[in-house]
Amino acid sequence: MEPKIIERDEIILAGMDFYGDPFTKAKGWSEQNEIGRLWTRFTSFRKKNEGKIKRVSDGSYEVWIGMDEPEGSKNKYIFVGGDVESVKNLPLELVAKILPGTQYAVFTIKGKEIKSDWSGKISKEWLPESGYKEAYPFLIEYYDKKRFKEMDNEDSELDIYLPIKK
Repeated sequence: MEPKIIERDEIILAGMDFYGDPFTKAKGWSEQNEIGRLWTRFTSFRKKNEGKIKRVSDGSYEVWIGMDEPEGSKNKYIFVGGDVESVKNLPLELVAKILPGTQYAVFTIKGKEIKSDWSGKISKEWLPESGYKEAYPFLIEYYDKKRFKEMDNEDSELDIYLPIKK
């Protein structure tokens, strides 16, 4: 699992968020858990409001934002959305996130790897051996419309962006 190291300017996102235990109703990759329900809500809103928001790309983002939680807490802060040119005049239903410009380790995972414990491999294996540290407490899953086909499709590709620094 070897990433590309890239530099990116700030990323402006508009979407919807969730805070709490996302896995109370279903574990893993499921439309029944809070992450799946968040995607359903965002996708539905996006379809109903097509063209009202000036998008930068056709891709979609899932951002896991680290929070200082008490030991043993299952709460997570998760944001899903798309990149936009500006947060000016966003519809009331949406929230904005502006991710700082930084260096990223970008991992492309494919097929069955998407449902594997790739986050453990990145945080417990790659990061300690890489000479890098996390630059910010978030992780991005980027779903490119052309390369991500479905969770169970062997041809699907998903990019993971980890903000890093030396």
